[in-house]
Amino acid sequence: MANLEGLLRMAEDELTEYSTTARKIEKLRRKIGIALPYNQQQQLKQELLDKKPKGILFKKIEESRQTFALPFWGIAGLGLLFGISSQQYLDFIATAIALPIAIKIQQLGWKLEAQTLLLKTFEDIEERMKNNS
Repeated sequence: MANLEGLLRMAEDELTEYSTTARKIEKLRRKIGIALPYNQQQQLKQELLDKKPKGILFKKIEESRQTFALPFWGIAGLGLLFGISSQQYLDFIATAIALPIAIKIQQLGWKLEAQTLLLKTFEDIEERMKNNS
């Protein structure tokens, strides 16, 4: 569980729980603190910083992935509705195109949010180490 992907999966698991960000960070901090030495945590933090996509679009998707995915969900639903109701089978093409796009946007936003949670956890660990020293 010492690799970055394992830590990101732990962060994604924490995102599924209904609690505050501070509580999620606290739970992750305990898990990471037990599993990894401090120098390895720093290496993984740097690797995560290098890996995380940068740019305003990625930041906006992380903050409001639902807003970006909503038009594609609507197009997929309308394509399905029109394809079934009016027996226009070409309308199913809209569903076939828009549905995977909406899902990918949701997945990207979820992964970006997990990366941010993990970064905040690493920063919290660093801050606590500095305060204890």
